Amino acid sequence: MNTHTPREVVTEARAHPRLADGDDERFAGYGVMGLPFASSHYLALRDMVASSIGPAYRSVWHRDPHGLWTLYTTTEPDQSCPRYFGAGATTRRVPSINVGWADDQTFEVTMGDTLRWTVELASSPATRLMTTLSGATPTAAWRSRTMLHAVGPMATLMLRAGRIRMCARTPNGPQFRGTPLYVWRVADSRAWLDGETFGSPAPLDEQISIGDIPLPQRGLFFVGRSAFDAPDAANDTTHAFTDTGVQT
Repeated sequence: MNTHTPREVVTEARAHPRLADGDDERFAGYGVMGLPFASSHYLALRDMVASSIGPAYRSVWHRDPHGLWTLYTTTEPDQSCPRYFGAGATTRRVPSINVGWADDQTFEVTMGDTLRWTVELASSPATRLMTTLSGATPTAAWRSRTMLHAVGPMATLMLRAGRIRMCARTPNGPQFRGTPLYVWRVADSRAWLDGETFGSPAPLDEQISIGDIPLPQRGLFFVGRSAFDAPDAANDTTHAFTDTGVQT
């Protein structure tokens, strides 16, 4: 059972960044998988502390109530999230995205005067079990697409955050493979972007997805690794952002 706090695990990940073995495009880091708000805004955070294709970076994803996405990134788009998720979204490079911890369970994300986002984390029997199972799974097994396809339905049942997939196609075409080594739930959050307050966390009327990847209906925080096919080796079909959970 995981007895470490989120801040402790993140501090260790930042101090000793480690990529998984392989010849695909690999990342290690942490973030908010996704978080819906009662106002129909949606936020996600990626803090990639190690990358096989470029420098470490941070990225904030925002979907407005009309379904329009903006990806903010601290490094070149072709070395960060827009490389895989930029189709159908506006990309904005920003000087910095800061993450500061108020205590072992609470952190704040700021982006100049544009964004202020506070996140409070907590564990649950489901997140503790998910973390325990992840820790007991051999590293080599996480490279198996068959295993990842099996983990998705299990996580869907356990976490009760809507459909979850660990292996799926991104909007730009490359396939994504996720390895969440630690998982916590978002207990509470407040966000303010460009002068607008988002209200309390709440599921959207319908689960949304990016390409073939459903985004959680309840806030989830992860520390782990991810891998992608190189864009030039991927299927050249472009998948657009969709609000229905199916590709277009």
